[in-house]
Amino acid sequence: MSQSAYVKLVPASEKQVITIDELKDLLLYYRSITTKTGEQLSWGYEDAAFPYTIEEKAEADGRWFYLKGLDQRKNKYILVGIGTEKESDSDLEKHYIQFTLTDISTHGDKGKANEFCKFIASKLKGELHLFNGRVMYYYPKK
Repeated sequence: MSQSAYVKLVPASEKQVITIDELKDLLLYYRSITTKTGEQLSWGYEDAAFPYTIEEKAEADGRWFYLKGLDQRKNKYILVGIGTEKESDSDLEKHYIQFTLTDISTHGDKGKANEFCKFIASKLKGELHLFNGRVMYYYPKK
């Protein structure tokens, strides 16, 4: 059974809308900063920190892509997508980023998905709904 975690963009977030290309750029930025960390430590940290390639299928229609593990024994797949939901009390649409673990995803995938969710939520100052149902708030409270 698949599990999902969400980064919801709230009114206090850096952005109210995100595109799939902006999301890919955030993940590539994560990979670049972990590469720099690895260079400083003289260790190939980027392979451990981001052990995936970004793959996109034609039927995704610019709404989702998946991260395919480089070492299929440790990491398999994480589906990443964007979407909108309507608030129940108004006609406002909230945008969100969804990380989904498939039935064949590993524990390593879940750990990495949690890392990526926390990184993106902190960068965008969003509201993170984790796989276990808990919520983390990264936006400033007034």
